[in-house]
Amino acid sequence: MTPTISVLLPCRDVAGVLPDAMESLHAQTFGDYEVIAVDDGSADGTWTQLLDWAARDRRVRPLRRPPRGLVPALATAQAYARGELIARMDADDVAEPTRLAAQVALLARHPDVAACGTHVRYFPRDAVREGALRYEAWLNSLCSPSTVEREIFVECPVAHPSLLVRRAVLLAVGGYRDVGWPEDYDLVLRLWAAGHRMAVVPEVLLHWREAPGRASRTDARYAPDAFRRCKVHYLARTLAAGREGVVVWGAGPVGKAFARELLAQGVRLRAFVDRDPRKIGQEIYGVPVVDRGEIDRFRGALAVAAVGLPGAREDIRADLDEAGWREMTDYCAVA
Repeated sequence: MTPTISVLLPCRDVAGVLPDAMESLHAQTFGDYEVIAVDDGSADGTWTQLLDWAARDRRVRPLRRPPRGLVPALATAQAYARGELIARMDADDVAEPTRLAAQVALLARHPDVAACGTHVRYFPRDAVREGALRYEAWLNSLCSPSTVEREIFVECPVAHPSLLVRRAVLLAVGGYRDVGWPEDYDLVLRLWAAGHRMAVVPEVLLHWREAPGRASRTDARYAPDAFRRCKVHYLARTLAAGREGVVVWGAGPVGKAFARELLAQGVRLRAFVDRDPRKIGQEIYGVPVVDRGEIDRFRGALAVAAVGLPGAREDIRADLDEAGWREMTDYCAVA
């Protein structure tokens, strides 16, 4: 019988933590699912554990293959998935018992929503760094499709291990792919660029394990410059397309780095906007630094808020809203 949900569970050398993840799936109150568990060349007891779980629970479908990495493992799992909904889970994370039920209910209530995540909590808390805590707080501040959309170029607004997506939509946008930047952010931006709405269940339903060896800490595809390349790639093809270039609001390190990537990808840079009077009147990368009161000189351009200081994003939004610029049409936040 075809299950409602296929859970994609890539695994490599996770024998020490896999039982927690599997027990949390086994405890789900929504039971109509299968687990496509792909052992990506483990050298520990991961495969044996998966076989033991398959013997205990027919919903667990283990697959084994040589080590090729996360994205190929996800593609393998996706190819074997039978459910009309595709869920993600990492083999070292823990789901609350109501996770799948809550997400299925959200998609049932909102047929116009293509995918949803949940709020998350990193653990163990004594291993969680300040940056991860900020990301957790930001993720957990998103509660509606509109907030997910307006924050989509700031960071990935859906925690990937919490994702539930309609299978037909996932396949229509090309599934998982490796293009040199985060595969989760790439997928979320493709979903958005194709016109699909995404939502978040505003409850902590996934516990996200923090560890020094996480790919987000060690893999170049998750480095800040890779995120910038991803953002600019999609920005150039969506909000910036057909505009008279881009104005970068913020002439500090964050804004300059974003501007360099815009130029590298062939996007016309019009100006920088900054509040620091020492910067006003300077030129950076051949364009002027202007005061915020001059923003209407560049009305045909797309403005991007690229300041990393706490509170700056909301201040810039307030300035642009007051000037009559429309968010996600005339401007967006990218930091």
